[in-house]
Amino acid sequence: MAGHGGFQYQRFIKNFAATTAITTVLAAAAYCFAVPPHTNGMAMVGQTISENDEETEAVFGFDDNNHFFEQSIIEKQSSEPETEFIHSLENKINITSDDLEKLKDLDYLKSKFYIVDKRTDLLEGDVMPEEFLNMDFKIDTEKKGPKVLIFHTHSHEMFADSDPSKGMNEGIYGAGERLKDILENEYGIEVYHHDGQYDVVNGKGQILGAYERMEPDIRRILKENPSIEVVIDMHRDGVREDVHLVQEVGGKQCAQIMFFNGLCRLNEDGVLENIESLPNTYLKENLAFSFNMQLMANSMYPNFTRRVYLSAYRYSLHMMPKSLLIEVGAQTNTKQEIYNSMEPLADILAGVLLEE
Repeated sequence: MAGHGGFQYQRFIKNFAATTAITTVLAAAAYCFAVPPHTNGMAMVGQTISENDEETEAVFGFDDNNHFFEQSIIEKQSSEPETEFIHSLENKINITSDDLEKLKDLDYLKSKFYIVDKRTDLLEGDVMPEEFLNMDFKIDTEKKGPKVLIFHTHSHEMFADSDPSKGMNEGIYGAGERLKDILENEYGIEVYHHDGQYDVVNGKGQILGAYERMEPDIRRILKENPSIEVVIDMHRDGVREDVHLVQEVGGKQCAQIMFFNGLCRLNEDGVLENIESLPNTYLKENLAFSFNMQLMANSMYPNFTRRVYLSAYRYSLHMMPKSLLIEVGAQTNTKQEIYNSMEPLADILAGVLLEE
């Protein structure tokens, strides 16, 4: 553990050139197809949200001449830049001191790193880059039993070419099965994939109350499997039909993913208040986990992830410190694009959870 100005670089390549880091880390963090998921109360994740019935998304990135650009995604997304395939656990997060200073700037975080739902806000002190970067997220692979729990609060979310009559494997649950297979067979990370269905009541689709119905089962699984250190609630987003969240990675068309956090803080009548009925004692750890995952993703697979989405409510993130809610693609993605994206997602997870 080398120290430099109070910042430990145990996870970073210290001699990475500043220009390259800015291109691959910060600009890539900025580049996204930012179609926020819709969350009505604490019930819904995975639908499009609009402000005043108008979409407010934008695309950020670098063009072929390495010039920074910003444009509305209302245009056809044919200008999406391609990126080189990078596949290596040795490719740790690359960051410079200049990058770190930018990540300390609240305005920069709000405009380039996060999407902040209008019903909440990100405040000074919520994100502490140096502290977050030095948190240890490594799992104990020596302990027997599953290390990662994957479940789906909305297990019936489907994709463009899904056939629901063939069962849950046609949708987001099938993506979870694919992620489980890769983590176990390629990285040696044992996974518990829960098949609970919480968006159906008496045989009928019912999203409202899914988070409340999910929690008792997940807490039981965690109690029965104390080896579990990481909890992933995997969803599929919902976007306008003309939006296609896709990025080429290693010659494959992959659905873009988005890490999602709830701040337990709601703006009501212009006043930002904590939601006392929905506390989360692990909020800092949740934010730090997605922060590290996003930086790792930007380092390994530029443009694969959208900006981290911050919403007002708690969702499923309060049961363990290392909890993630991940939006994988949207209803306009094909199953193959979704399954392809599990490969870089597994690599990013392994990069954070297995790093030395």
